[in-house]
Amino acid sequence: MIFIFEYYRDFNFKNITSVKYRHLFLILFWPVYLSLFIFTEKFVTPIYNVYCPLDDLIPFCEFFVIPYVLWYALLAFVSLYTLFFDIPSFKKFYWFLSITCIITFSLYIIFPNMQNLRPQEFARDNIFVDVMKNLYAIDTNTNVCPSIHVIFSLGMLFTMWNSKHFNSTLWRIAELIIAVSICLATVFLKQHSVIDIFAGVALSFIVLPFVTKINKKSC
Repeated sequence: MIFIFEYYRDFNFKNITSVKYRHLFLILFWPVYLSLFIFTEKFVTPIYNVYCPLDDLIPFCEFFVIPYVLWYALLAFVSLYTLFFDIPSFKKFYWFLSITCIITFSLYIIFPNMQNLRPQEFARDNIFVDVMKNLYAIDTNTNVCPSIHVIFSLGMLFTMWNSKHFNSTLWRIAELIIAVSICLATVFLKQHSVIDIFAGVALSFIVLPFVTKINKKSC
């Protein structure tokens, strides 16, 4: 906590463009992301159905809603942790989010896609199924390939693996398990096709080297 107050002690909006504080402009990623999300949801009509036979072999399992929802909390945690305690990692993380976001939403517009994998009926009735029904209502089955859940999960994994306080072997194993669980959740909850996972992984590893170069230049 001392670091937070010491580093940002003299911050005000007049000096936000200084070298010390201009990384805060990266937070503008979120209004841009939300605007693109709303735009593609409302104005982009899906044409292509993303599907592969392997999707039919994966059963719906509502318990994967736990890591799927955990994704939102982890995004907030990684963002705040790096912003206050590891600014170089914050810059790298948000450059990764920004670049992958632009590419992903461009693909949604150029290649408008969807999936028809969601179950019409549920074998069980429990709180996890209720949560999934609400998620289905909020998050439609359009704009799925590549998966943003997968991309951002890998972004968080890359960031925390190299963070100052969470890069020990045990932490790295835990971070890997969480990231893999979130990726698996996307297909076990029928939110995505397996193709969406592979597309998200491929995009993440393509963008990562460029982000590393950009971050080195900005530091």
